[in-house]
Amino acid sequence: MLKNSSKSNPKIAIIGGSGLEDPKLFKKIKEVKIKTPFGYPSSPIIIGNFSGKMVAFLSRHGKNHSIPPHKVNSKANLWALKKLGIERVIGISAVGSLQKSFKPGDIVICDQFIDFTKKRDYTFYDGGQVTHVSLADPFCPELRNLFYKEAQKLKISVHKQGTYWCIEGPRFSTRAESKFFRNFSDIIGMTLVPEVNLAREFEICYVCLAMATDYDCWQEHPVDLNEILKTMGANIEKIKNLLKVSIPKIKEKRSCFCKEALKNAKF
Repeated sequence: MLKNSSKSNPKIAIIGGSGLEDPKLFKKIKEVKIKTPFGYPSSPIIIGNFSGKMVAFLSRHGKNHSIPPHKVNSKANLWALKKLGIERVIGISAVGSLQKSFKPGDIVICDQFIDFTKKRDYTFYDGGQVTHVSLADPFCPELRNLFYKEAQKLKISVHKQGTYWCIEGPRFSTRAESKFFRNFSDIIGMTLVPEVNLAREFEICYVCLAMATDYDCWQEHPVDLNEILKTMGANIEKIKNLLKVSIPKIKEKRSCFCKEALKNAKF
């Protein structure tokens, strides 16, 4: 469908916020702009040395956080990363907690999700050969295990499993919705879908590192953006440390099912 570019390009990409572009961790080498059939990605892609490994970094909401969740051009983002030769994507996101045991400040390494979005562009296969990729297990098991083990070593409060309920946004939930969602999910956010879907269609390994920032509104207090930002500020150091120790341990060769997602998906 789409051929990778130069073999010298990075194989790992981080999709997240600008707080991760720390010069102490990420030594910028170059910045590339890639025009795709779906327009330009959310931001230019920064390529640099991250703890000894070449890594690409893309700001999901743009450099100035100007793109709301429902307007993120995920097809352009993933197409551009695939064009660079990316094989693994680490998605960083802030989420609300739907369970008491998932406390603000915890890191959740998701294993499942429920899609409650409404009007996004979900697939690269809109015509031609009909293709149905399996998302029974939507996240890469190799990456999930690696990040969980390294988070434990760092003594980070981490959850190895968690179901992410993805809503359309940009508004937060009503209390009734929040109480309903928590019957089926552990965390709630707005950015996972269709990013994870599209990664699978490109046979890219995907792991979601979700930062719990609040208890949504199923408890007494409504969501407070200032509280979210405060918790995110504290959490970002945990994420940086986790990335710093985990990325160098990502093996070159993949042995997971992600790399063969299209094998039996086409009619």
